[in-house]
Amino acid sequence: MHVLLLTSVELTAFSAVALIMVVTMLRPSREARRVFQLSRIMWVPDRPAKRAVLHKGLSLLHVMRTRLGLRENEKLRQRLIAAGHNDPGNIDLYFGLQLLGPLAAVLVASFIRDNMVAWMIGLALGAYFLPDMVLTEMIRRRREKIRLGLPDAIDLLVVCVEAGLGLDQALQRTAQELAISHAVISEEFTQINLEQRAGKARLEAWTSMAERTKLDIVRSFTSMLEQTDRFGTPIVRALTTFSDGLRLKRRQQAEELAAKTTVKLVFPLVLFIFPSIFIVLLGPAIITIMRDLNGAFK
Repeated sequence: MHVLLLTSVELTAFSAVALIMVVTMLRPSREARRVFQLSRIMWVPDRPAKRAVLHKGLSLLHVMRTRLGLRENEKLRQRLIAAGHNDPGNIDLYFGLQLLGPLAAVLVASFIRDNMVAWMIGLALGAYFLPDMVLTEMIRRRREKIRLGLPDAIDLLVVCVEAGLGLDQALQRTAQELAISHAVISEEFTQINLEQRAGKARLEAWTSMAERTKLDIVRSFTSMLEQTDRFGTPIVRALTTFSDGLRLKRRQQAEELAAKTTVKLVFPLVLFIFPSIFIVLLGPAIITIMRDLNGAFK
């Protein structure tokens, strides 16, 4: 029995190490991932069967939501757009997750013998609020990507404008060039370009982006474009000044975070590192003193 237990533990450890090695060795390199992203953008395979199943599922969720009398929430739609999901069917998908998630959680909790009712209530509440928390995190990450990539996008806009392109053509070219490195900004710039082609004014299109992202830097950029258009300021100079200001602000934020690290390091130093150092330094001396005292009293 002891031999079988030892053999099973060794096989389990070997399988775990082999699995970790396989996953690590088969992980594509950074260059391979960039080539894959580029190929995926250039060629998107047509999967009618998958799209048909997804469409039927969303249609069923829409019918269920309509039968229950739940109307479309404008605030939820704005949040989905801010997260980068512009498809109207995403509202039905969100509804389905909040409806079917607690039911699945209750079904899973029914297999727990101890405190079944408590587990049902806890898992059901967690499954109900989980889509909202995930959506909030997606919005935060998307806004952070826009905030970090906007200075590079404005620099590329300046290069395109200085090369002789108009602001709208430069915006389109920038969206094409940033499709891999800053995909979120590329999507927003493409949305602005499509809105302008549909007849919306330039400032209105940029204001729509500011309302979607709810970022102060985008609002400032929109105000800068409005002032440039009103007072006739050269667009290249305004874009360069705005980009330099963004980089300076980002550098100041990095310096502020770096200055806070010294204060944050005090707690792990006091709680974890200093006790270990005291034990290593004073431990042998204390043991020696205790031995000498024991020998003296004997």
